[in-house]
Amino acid sequence: MAIEYAELGDLREGSYVVIDGEPCRVVEVSKAKTGKHGSAKVHVVAVGIFTGARKTLVGPSDQRVEIPIINKRYAQVVAILGDKVQIMDTETFETFEVDMPADEVIRSKLAPGVEIEYWEVLGRRLIYRVR
Repeated sequence: MAIEYAELGDLREGSYVVIDGEPCRVVEVSKAKTGKHGSAKVHVVAVGIFTGARKTLVGPSDQRVEIPIINKRYAQVVAILGDKVQIMDTETFETFEVDMPADEVIRSKLAPGVEIEYWEVLGRRLIYRVR
């Protein structure tokens, strides 16, 4: 698994974090002041990359958290197979299937021959955008 580590206090909006094994994009970060018994608390709200579910993480600012390494690659759509899309990596020529994206804007642009950007995160793949 491609994971790095960072401290909870270092997270910013737009960065990525792993919560409950799910890679998420941080949408909100708030910090509480240091109390008389310890370190400052950080409250992070994030949205799952694959599920779209909101997740929260609360802990001391020096708590170590997992950061997913996102491998951004390019591919070409080979075929649309119902709720799956068959794509071929333009560098390795590997052909595989990924889930149809939930985003209607991306979904409407998909057709055989179209070039896309896809992300590999924690062993899973996701169509991120149409080029």
